Amino acid sequence: MSKNSNVGLVLALLLAGSMWFYVQHILIGHQQADAALHGTPRGNLSDLYPRWLGARELLLHHRDPYSPEVTREIQIGYYGRQLDPTRPSDPRDQQGFAYPVYVVFLLAPTITMPFPVVQTGFRWLIVALTAASVLLWLRTLRWQPSSVTKAVLIVMTLGSFQALQGIKLQQLSLLVGGLIAGCALLLAEGYLALAGILLASATIKPQLVLPLAAWLLLWTFSDWRRRQNLMWGFVSTMGGLFAGAEYILPGWIGRFREAITAYRQYNDGAGSVLDVLITPEWGRVLAGLIVVALAVTGWKFRRASIDSQVFNLMLGLVLATTVVIVPKAAPYNQILLLPASLIVARHWQTLWQKNLISRLLLLVCGLLIFWPWLAATALTIASLGLPSDIVQKAWAWPVWTSLAIPLAVLVLLMSGFPEFTGTSIDNRSPSSPDRTGP
Repeated sequence: MSKNSNVGLVLALLLAGSMWFYVQHILIGHQQADAALHGTPRGNLSDLYPRWLGARELLLHHRDPYSPEVTREIQIGYYGRQLDPTRPSDPRDQQGFAYPVYVVFLLAPTITMPFPVVQTGFRWLIVALTAASVLLWLRTLRWQPSSVTKAVLIVMTLGSFQALQGIKLQQLSLLVGGLIAGCALLLAEGYLALAGILLASATIKPQLVLPLAAWLLLWTFSDWRRRQNLMWGFVSTMGGLFAGAEYILPGWIGRFREAITAYRQYNDGAGSVLDVLITPEWGRVLAGLIVVALAVTGWKFRRASIDSQVFNLMLGLVLATTVVIVPKAAPYNQILLLPASLIVARHWQTLWQKNLISRLLLLVCGLLIFWPWLAATALTIASLGLPSDIVQKAWAWPVWTSLAIPLAVLVLLMSGFPEFTGTSIDNRSPSSPDRTGP
Protein backbone atom coordinates (compact mmCIF):
# COMPACT_ATOMS: atom_id res chain seq x y z
CA MET A 1 0.00 0.00 0.00
CA SER A 2 1.24 3.46 -0.82
CA LYS A 3 1.47 6.22 1.74
CA ASN A 4 -1.35 8.15 0.03
CA SER A 5 -3.57 5.07 0.14
CA ASN A 6 -2.95 4.68 3.85
CA VAL A 7 -3.77 8.34 4.44
CA GLY A 8 -6.98 8.01 2.41
CA LEU A 9 -8.14 4.99 4.38
CA VAL A 10 -7.37 6.64 7.72
CA LEU A 11 -9.23 9.79 6.63
CA ALA A 12 -12.22 7.69 5.54
CA LEU A 13 -12.28 5.92 8.91
CA LEU A 14 -12.14 9.26 10.74
CA LEU A 15 -14.99 10.74 8.69
CA ALA A 16 -17.12 7.59 9.06
CA GLY A 17 -16.38 7.40 12.79
CA SER A 18 -17.36 11.04 13.21
CA MET A 19 -20.64 10.42 11.41
CA TRP A 20 -21.34 7.41 13.62
CA PHE A 21 -20.62 9.48 16.74
CA TYR A 22 -22.88 12.26 15.47
CA VAL A 23 -25.81 9.92 14.78
CA GLN A 24 -25.46 7.91 17.98
CA HIS A 25 -24.65 10.63 20.51
CA ILE A 26 -25.73 13.96 19.04
CA LEU A 27 -28.70 13.35 16.74
CA ILE A 28 -30.30 10.56 18.79
CA GLY A 29 -29.42 12.40 21.99
CA HIS A 30 -31.26 15.48 20.71
CA GLN A 31 -34.27 13.40 19.66
CA GLN A 32 -34.45 11.71 23.06
CA ALA A 33 -34.22 15.03 24.91
CA ASP A 34 -36.84 16.60 22.64
CA ALA A 35 -39.19 13.61 23.09
CA ALA A 36 -38.85 13.80 26.87
CA LEU A 37 -39.56 17.53 26.81
CA HIS A 38 -42.71 17.26 24.70
CA GLY A 39 -43.96 13.83 25.77
CA THR A 40 -43.45 12.31 22.33
CA PRO A 41 -43.64 8.48 22.48
CA ARG A 42 -40.57 6.43 21.60
CA GLY A 43 -40.71 2.64 21.35
CA ASN A 44 -38.47 0.40 19.26
CA LEU A 45 -38.69 2.89 16.33
CA SER A 46 -37.82 0.10 13.91
CA ASP A 47 -39.19 0.46 10.40
CA LEU A 48 -38.96 -3.32 10.14
CA TYR A 49 -41.39 -3.82 13.04
CA PRO A 50 -44.68 -2.89 11.25
CA ARG A 51 -43.82 -5.27 8.41
CA TRP A 52 -42.69 -8.05 10.78
CA LEU A 53 -45.75 -7.79 13.02
CA GLY A 54 -48.07 -7.65 10.01
CA ALA A 55 -46.42 -10.76 8.57
CA ARG A 56 -46.68 -12.59 11.90
CA GLU A 57 -50.35 -11.75 12.37
CA LEU A 58 -51.24 -12.70 8.80
CA LEU A 59 -49.30 -15.96 8.58
CA LEU A 60 -49.82 -17.23 12.14
CA HIS A 61 -53.22 -15.81 13.07
CA HIS A 62 -54.79 -15.07 9.65
CA ARG A 63 -55.43 -11.42 10.54
CA ASP A 64 -55.54 -8.62 7.98
CA PRO A 65 -52.24 -6.67 8.40
CA TYR A 66 -53.91 -3.56 6.94
CA SER A 67 -56.67 -3.54 9.58
CA PRO A 68 -56.96 -0.78 12.22
CA GLU A 69 -56.60 -3.39 14.96
CA VAL A 70 -53.21 -4.54 13.71
CA THR A 71 -52.17 -0.92 13.14
CA ARG A 72 -52.89 -0.15 16.80
CA GLU A 73 -50.78 -3.14 17.87
CA ILE A 74 -47.98 -1.93 15.61
CA GLN A 75 -48.11 1.50 17.27
CA ILE A 76 -47.75 -0.03 20.73
CA GLY A 77 -44.49 -1.68 19.71
CA TYR A 78 -43.16 1.04 17.44
CA TYR A 79 -44.00 4.05 19.62
CA GLY A 80 -44.40 2.37 22.99
CA ARG A 81 -48.13 3.11 23.13
CA GLN A 82 -51.09 3.71 20.86
CA LEU A 83 -51.09 7.14 19.26
CA ASP A 84 -53.58 9.67 20.61
CA PRO A 85 -54.90 12.13 17.98
CA THR A 86 -55.80 14.61 20.73
CA ARG A 87 -52.14 15.01 21.71
CA PRO A 88 -50.43 17.55 19.43
CA SER A 89 -47.00 16.12 20.25
CA ASP A 90 -47.89 12.63 19.01
CA PRO A 91 -46.47 11.71 15.58
CA ARG A 92 -48.78 11.85 12.58
CA ASP A 93 -47.32 8.75 10.98
CA GLN A 94 -49.67 5.91 11.96
CA GLN A 95 -47.08 3.24 11.02
CA GLY A 96 -49.63 1.16 9.16
CA PHE A 97 -48.72 -1.85 7.02
CA ALA A 98 -48.29 0.19 3.82
CA TYR A 99 -46.41 -2.46 1.82
CA PRO A 100 -47.48 -5.02 -0.79
CA VAL A 101 -48.65 -8.04 1.17
CA TYR A 102 -46.11 -10.30 -0.51
CA VAL A 103 -43.41 -8.76 1.68
CA VAL A 104 -44.57 -11.34 4.25
CA PHE A 105 -42.94 -14.10 2.18
CA LEU A 106 -39.59 -12.43 2.77
CA LEU A 107 -40.19 -12.17 6.51
CA ALA A 108 -41.85 -15.57 6.96
CA PRO A 109 -38.73 -17.31 8.39
CA THR A 110 -38.57 -14.78 11.24
CA ILE A 111 -42.16 -14.63 12.47
CA THR A 112 -41.69 -17.19 15.26
CA MET A 113 -38.61 -15.43 16.65
CA PRO A 114 -38.63 -12.68 19.30
CA PHE A 115 -38.48 -9.31 17.58
CA PRO A 116 -35.26 -8.16 19.34
CA VAL A 117 -33.51 -11.17 17.78
CA VAL A 118 -34.97 -10.37 14.37
CA GLN A 119 -34.05 -6.71 14.79
CA THR A 120 -30.42 -7.48 15.57
CA GLY A 121 -30.10 -10.02 12.79
CA PHE A 122 -31.66 -7.73 10.20
CA ARG A 123 -29.41 -4.85 11.24
CA TRP A 124 -26.30 -6.92 10.58
CA LEU A 125 -27.82 -8.25 7.36
CA ILE A 126 -28.29 -4.79 5.88
CA VAL A 127 -24.82 -3.72 7.07
CA ALA A 128 -23.31 -6.67 5.19
CA LEU A 129 -25.59 -6.16 2.20
CA THR A 130 -24.75 -2.45 1.95
CA ALA A 131 -21.03 -3.20 2.05
CA ALA A 132 -21.49 -5.96 -0.53
CA SER A 133 -23.48 -3.59 -2.75
CA VAL A 134 -20.36 -1.47 -3.21
CA LEU A 135 -18.46 -4.50 -4.51
CA LEU A 136 -21.40 -5.61 -6.66
CA TRP A 137 -21.64 -2.20 -8.33
CA LEU A 138 -17.87 -2.00 -8.83
CA ARG A 139 -17.95 -5.29 -10.70
CA THR A 140 -21.04 -4.25 -12.65
CA LEU A 141 -19.33 -1.02 -13.73
CA ARG A 142 -16.16 -2.94 -14.66
CA TRP A 143 -14.12 -0.78 -12.29
CA GLN A 144 -11.30 -2.63 -10.56
CA PRO A 145 -9.68 -0.21 -8.11
CA SER A 146 -7.07 -1.25 -5.58
CA SER A 147 -8.06 -3.12 -2.43
CA VAL A 148 -7.46 0.02 -0.38
CA THR A 149 -9.72 2.07 -2.65
CA LYS A 150 -12.42 -0.56 -2.30
CA ALA A 151 -12.04 -0.39 1.48
CA VAL A 152 -12.32 3.41 1.37
CA LEU A 153 -15.49 3.22 -0.73
CA ILE A 154 -17.07 0.66 1.63
CA VAL A 155 -16.13 2.66 4.74
CA MET A 156 -17.47 5.91 3.27
CA THR A 157 -20.70 4.21 2.19
CA LEU A 158 -21.32 2.59 5.57
CA GLY A 159 -20.24 5.83 7.26
CA SER A 160 -22.61 8.03 5.30
CA PHE A 161 -25.59 9.58 7.04
CA GLN A 162 -27.91 7.93 4.52
CA ALA A 163 -26.68 4.41 5.27
CA LEU A 164 -26.46 4.97 9.03
CA GLN A 165 -30.03 6.26 9.13
CA GLY A 166 -31.22 3.18 7.23
CA ILE A 167 -29.25 0.86 9.52
CA LYS A 168 -30.51 2.52 12.70
CA LEU A 169 -34.12 2.35 11.48
CA GLN A 170 -33.73 -1.14 9.95
CA GLN A 171 -35.11 0.29 6.73
CA LEU A 172 -36.04 -2.08 3.92
CA SER A 173 -34.70 0.46 1.40
CA LEU A 174 -31.20 -0.89 2.12
CA LEU A 175 -32.42 -4.40 1.38
CA VAL A 176 -33.99 -3.18 -1.87
CA GLY A 177 -30.73 -1.42 -2.73
CA GLY A 178 -28.87 -4.70 -2.30
CA LEU A 179 -31.37 -6.59 -4.47
CA ILE A 180 -31.01 -3.97 -7.22
CA ALA A 181 -27.21 -4.19 -7.03
CA GLY A 182 -27.46 -7.96 -7.37
CA CYS A 183 -29.85 -7.57 -10.30
CA ALA A 184 -27.40 -5.22 -12.05
CA LEU A 185 -24.49 -7.63 -11.64
CA LEU A 186 -26.55 -10.56 -12.94
CA LEU A 187 -27.42 -8.43 -15.96
CA ALA A 188 -23.76 -7.60 -16.49
CA GLU A 189 -22.85 -11.30 -16.30
CA GLY A 190 -25.63 -12.29 -18.70
CA TYR A 191 -27.93 -14.08 -16.23
CA LEU A 192 -31.04 -12.28 -17.43
CA ALA A 193 -33.69 -14.57 -15.96
CA LEU A 194 -32.12 -14.46 -12.51
CA ALA A 195 -31.83 -10.68 -12.81
CA GLY A 196 -35.55 -10.52 -13.53
CA ILE A 197 -36.26 -12.58 -10.39
CA LEU A 198 -34.27 -10.18 -8.18
CA LEU A 199 -35.88 -7.17 -9.84
CA ALA A 200 -39.33 -8.54 -9.05
CA SER A 201 -38.29 -9.32 -5.47
CA ALA A 202 -37.19 -5.70 -5.03
CA THR A 203 -40.73 -4.49 -5.72
CA ILE A 204 -41.52 -4.85 -2.01
CA LYS A 205 -40.89 -1.09 -2.24
CA PRO A 206 -42.46 -0.49 -5.66
CA GLN A 207 -41.84 3.26 -5.73
CA LEU A 208 -38.09 2.63 -5.73
CA VAL A 209 -38.17 0.00 -8.46
CA LEU A 210 -40.83 1.02 -11.00
CA PRO A 211 -38.65 3.50 -12.97
CA LEU A 212 -35.85 0.94 -13.23
CA ALA A 213 -38.29 -1.81 -14.20
CA ALA A 214 -39.82 0.44 -16.87
CA TRP A 215 -36.40 1.21 -18.38
CA LEU A 216 -35.29 -2.44 -18.33
CA LEU A 217 -38.53 -3.62 -19.94
CA LEU A 218 -38.08 -1.01 -22.69
CA TRP A 219 -34.51 -2.23 -23.09
CA THR A 220 -35.78 -5.82 -23.28
CA PHE A 221 -38.38 -5.16 -25.94
CA SER A 222 -35.78 -3.33 -28.04
CA ASP A 223 -34.03 -6.66 -28.67
CA TRP A 224 -36.60 -9.23 -27.67
CA ARG A 225 -34.83 -12.27 -29.11
CA ARG A 226 -31.67 -11.78 -27.05
CA ARG A 227 -33.17 -10.17 -23.93
CA GLN A 228 -36.51 -11.87 -23.39
CA ASN A 229 -35.25 -13.99 -20.47
CA LEU A 230 -35.21 -10.85 -18.31
CA MET A 231 -38.90 -10.35 -19.03
CA TRP A 232 -39.80 -13.97 -18.33
CA GLY A 233 -37.90 -13.97 -15.04
CA PHE A 234 -39.56 -10.74 -13.93
CA VAL A 235 -43.11 -11.55 -15.05
CA SER A 236 -43.13 -15.12 -13.71
CA THR A 237 -41.83 -13.99 -10.31
CA MET A 238 -44.32 -11.13 -10.11
CA GLY A 239 -47.09 -13.53 -11.08
CA GLY A 240 -46.07 -15.92 -8.32
CA LEU A 241 -45.86 -13.13 -5.74
CA PHE A 242 -49.28 -11.74 -6.68
CA ALA A 243 -50.91 -15.17 -6.78
CA GLY A 244 -49.41 -16.17 -3.44
CA ALA A 245 -50.47 -12.88 -1.88
CA GLU A 246 -54.01 -13.28 -3.22
CA TYR A 247 -54.16 -16.79 -1.77
CA ILE A 248 -53.22 -15.76 1.76
CA LEU A 249 -55.18 -12.47 1.70
CA PRO A 250 -57.90 -12.29 -0.98
CA GLY A 251 -58.50 -8.76 -2.22
CA TRP A 252 -55.17 -7.50 -0.89
CA ILE A 253 -54.59 -5.10 -3.78
CA GLY A 254 -57.56 -2.97 -2.76
CA ARG A 255 -56.45 -3.04 0.87
CA PHE A 256 -52.93 -2.02 -0.16
CA ARG A 257 -54.31 0.86 -2.23
CA GLU A 258 -56.34 2.07 0.76
CA ALA A 259 -53.27 1.86 2.99
CA ILE A 260 -51.25 3.97 0.54
CA THR A 261 -54.05 6.57 0.37
CA ALA A 262 -54.20 6.74 4.16
CA TYR A 263 -50.41 7.03 4.35
CA ARG A 264 -50.43 10.03 2.04
CA GLN A 265 -53.15 11.68 4.09
CA TYR A 266 -51.37 11.46 7.44
CA ASN A 267 -48.04 12.29 5.81
CA ASP A 268 -49.32 15.34 3.95
CA GLY A 269 -46.14 17.23 4.82
CA ALA A 270 -43.96 14.67 3.06
CA GLY A 271 -42.98 14.96 -0.55
CA SER A 272 -40.20 14.42 -3.03
CA VAL A 273 -36.84 16.13 -2.84
CA LEU A 274 -38.11 18.66 -5.38
CA ASP A 275 -41.36 19.24 -3.47
CA VAL A 276 -39.43 20.12 -0.32
CA LEU A 277 -36.67 22.16 -1.97
CA ILE A 278 -39.02 24.35 -3.98
CA THR A 279 -42.80 23.87 -3.70
CA PRO A 280 -45.09 20.87 -4.31
CA GLU A 281 -46.57 22.54 -7.39
CA TRP A 282 -43.28 23.48 -9.03
CA GLY A 283 -41.70 20.29 -7.72
CA ARG A 284 -44.20 18.21 -9.68
CA VAL A 285 -43.59 20.30 -12.80
CA LEU A 286 -39.83 19.89 -12.56
CA ALA A 287 -40.18 16.19 -11.75
CA GLY A 288 -42.32 15.78 -14.86
CA LEU A 289 -39.68 17.49 -17.00
CA ILE A 290 -36.95 15.28 -15.54
CA VAL A 291 -39.01 12.16 -16.25
CA VAL A 292 -39.61 13.29 -19.83
CA ALA A 293 -35.88 13.92 -20.29
CA LEU A 294 -35.11 10.50 -18.83
CA ALA A 295 -37.67 8.86 -21.12
CA VAL A 296 -36.16 10.54 -24.20
CA THR A 297 -32.67 9.50 -23.14
CA GLY A 298 -33.81 5.95 -22.38
CA TRP A 299 -35.49 5.67 -25.78
CA LYS A 300 -32.33 6.89 -27.52
CA PHE A 301 -30.13 4.36 -25.73
CA ARG A 302 -32.59 1.48 -25.55
CA ARG A 303 -30.37 -0.69 -27.76
CA ALA A 304 -27.27 -0.36 -25.57
CA SER A 305 -25.52 -3.67 -25.03
CA ILE A 306 -25.08 -5.03 -21.53
CA ASP A 307 -21.32 -4.53 -21.49
CA SER A 308 -21.40 -0.91 -22.70
CA GLN A 309 -20.64 2.18 -20.64
CA VAL A 310 -23.93 3.61 -21.84
CA PHE A 311 -25.94 0.80 -20.28
CA ASN A 312 -24.22 1.26 -16.91
CA LEU A 313 -24.71 5.00 -17.12
CA MET A 314 -28.41 4.51 -17.79
CA LEU A 315 -28.71 2.34 -14.69
CA GLY A 316 -27.12 5.07 -12.58
CA LEU A 317 -29.20 7.77 -14.25
CA VAL A 318 -32.52 5.96 -13.72
CA LEU A 319 -31.76 5.25 -10.05
CA ALA A 320 -30.57 8.80 -9.37
CA THR A 321 -33.71 10.17 -11.01
CA THR A 322 -35.79 7.81 -8.87
CA VAL A 323 -34.32 9.29 -5.68
CA VAL A 324 -35.11 12.81 -6.91
CA ILE A 325 -38.74 12.15 -7.86
CA VAL A 326 -39.82 9.44 -5.37
CA PRO A 327 -42.60 10.91 -3.17
CA LYS A 328 -40.62 10.69 0.07
CA ALA A 329 -37.45 12.68 0.65
CA ALA A 330 -35.95 10.22 3.12
CA PRO A 331 -32.13 10.13 3.19
CA TYR A 332 -32.04 6.33 3.46
CA ASN A 333 -33.50 6.09 -0.06
CA GLN A 334 -30.28 7.69 -1.30
CA ILE A 335 -28.62 4.28 -1.17
CA LEU A 336 -29.82 4.12 -4.79
CA LEU A 337 -27.33 6.89 -5.61
CA LEU A 338 -24.47 4.43 -5.15
CA PRO A 339 -23.90 3.50 -8.83
CA ALA A 340 -24.12 7.12 -9.98
CA SER A 341 -21.75 8.18 -7.20
CA LEU A 342 -19.25 5.50 -8.18
CA ILE A 343 -19.38 6.58 -11.82
CA VAL A 344 -18.70 10.19 -10.81
CA ALA A 345 -15.91 9.14 -8.42
CA ARG A 346 -14.27 7.07 -11.12
CA HIS A 347 -14.34 9.87 -13.70
CA TRP A 348 -13.99 12.97 -11.53
CA GLN A 349 -10.70 13.89 -13.22
CA THR A 350 -12.48 13.88 -16.57
CA LEU A 351 -15.01 16.37 -15.23
CA TRP A 352 -12.27 18.47 -13.65
CA GLN A 353 -10.35 18.75 -16.93
CA LYS A 354 -13.43 19.47 -19.05
CA ASN A 355 -13.70 23.26 -18.58
CA LEU A 356 -13.99 25.98 -15.93
CA ILE A 357 -17.75 25.60 -15.56
CA SER A 358 -17.37 21.88 -15.03
CA ARG A 359 -14.73 22.48 -12.33
CA LEU A 360 -16.97 24.96 -10.55
CA LEU A 361 -19.88 22.53 -10.76
CA LEU A 362 -17.71 19.75 -9.36
CA LEU A 363 -16.59 21.96 -6.46
CA VAL A 364 -20.12 23.06 -5.55
CA CYS A 365 -21.63 19.59 -5.83
CA GLY A 366 -18.65 18.06 -4.04
CA LEU A 367 -19.13 20.45 -1.13
CA LEU A 368 -22.84 19.54 -0.93
CA ILE A 369 -22.01 15.83 -0.92
CA PHE A 370 -19.16 16.00 1.61
CA TRP A 371 -20.74 18.58 3.92
CA PRO A 372 -22.43 15.98 6.20
CA TRP A 373 -19.08 14.36 6.99
CA LEU A 374 -17.37 17.72 7.52
CA ALA A 375 -20.13 18.98 9.83
CA ALA A 376 -20.26 15.69 11.75
CA THR A 377 -16.50 15.84 12.26
CA ALA A 378 -16.73 19.42 13.54
CA LEU A 379 -19.47 18.45 16.02
CA THR A 380 -17.52 15.39 17.13
CA ILE A 381 -14.47 17.56 17.86
CA ALA A 382 -16.67 20.11 19.64
CA SER A 383 -18.05 17.32 21.84
CA LEU A 384 -14.59 16.82 23.31
CA GLY A 385 -14.74 20.19 25.07
CA LEU A 386 -18.39 21.31 25.17
CA PRO A 387 -21.38 19.96 27.14
CA SER A 388 -23.60 17.60 25.17
CA ASP A 389 -26.67 19.85 25.44
CA ILE A 390 -24.74 22.68 23.78
CA VAL A 391 -23.49 20.49 20.93
CA GLN A 392 -26.94 18.98 20.40
CA LYS A 393 -28.31 22.42 19.57
CA ALA A 394 -26.35 22.15 16.31
CA TRP A 395 -27.81 18.71 15.51
CA ALA A 396 -29.13 19.89 12.13
CA TRP A 397 -25.77 20.95 10.70
CA PRO A 398 -24.87 17.62 9.00
CA VAL A 399 -28.30 17.26 7.38
CA TRP A 400 -28.41 20.74 5.86
CA THR A 401 -27.48 19.46 2.40
CA SER A 402 -29.21 16.06 2.54
CA LEU A 403 -31.99 17.14 0.19
CA ALA A 404 -29.55 18.69 -2.29
CA ILE A 405 -27.30 15.62 -2.55
CA PRO A 406 -29.53 13.64 -4.99
CA LEU A 407 -29.75 16.67 -7.28
CA ALA A 408 -25.98 17.21 -7.04
CA VAL A 409 -25.26 13.61 -8.03
CA LEU A 410 -27.83 13.72 -10.84
CA VAL A 411 -26.42 16.99 -12.22
CA LEU A 412 -22.84 15.67 -12.15
CA LEU A 413 -23.90 12.47 -13.90
CA MET A 414 -25.79 14.32 -16.61
CA SER A 415 -23.05 16.90 -17.12
CA GLY A 416 -20.48 14.21 -17.79
CA PHE A 417 -22.67 11.95 -19.91
CA PRO A 418 -20.63 12.22 -23.16
CA GLU A 419 -17.30 12.00 -21.33
CA PHE A 420 -18.31 9.07 -19.11
CA THR A 421 -19.45 6.96 -22.07
CA GLY A 422 -16.39 7.72 -24.18
CA THR A 423 -18.30 7.07 -27.37
CA SER A 424 -21.81 7.82 -28.54
CA ILE A 425 -24.16 4.91 -28.75
CA ASP A 426 -25.21 6.23 -32.12
CA ASN A 427 -21.84 4.97 -33.37
CA ARG A 428 -22.68 1.43 -32.26
CA SER A 429 -24.58 -1.00 -34.36
CA PRO A 430 -28.21 -1.28 -33.21
CA SER A 431 -27.81 -5.02 -33.39
CA SER A 432 -24.71 -5.17 -31.19
CA PRO A 433 -25.01 -8.57 -29.48
CA ASP A 434 -25.60 -8.78 -25.75
CA ARG A 435 -23.99 -11.48 -23.68
CA THR A 436 -26.86 -13.78 -22.79
CA GLY A 437 -24.93 -16.25 -20.68
CA PRO A 438 -21.86 -16.55 -18.49
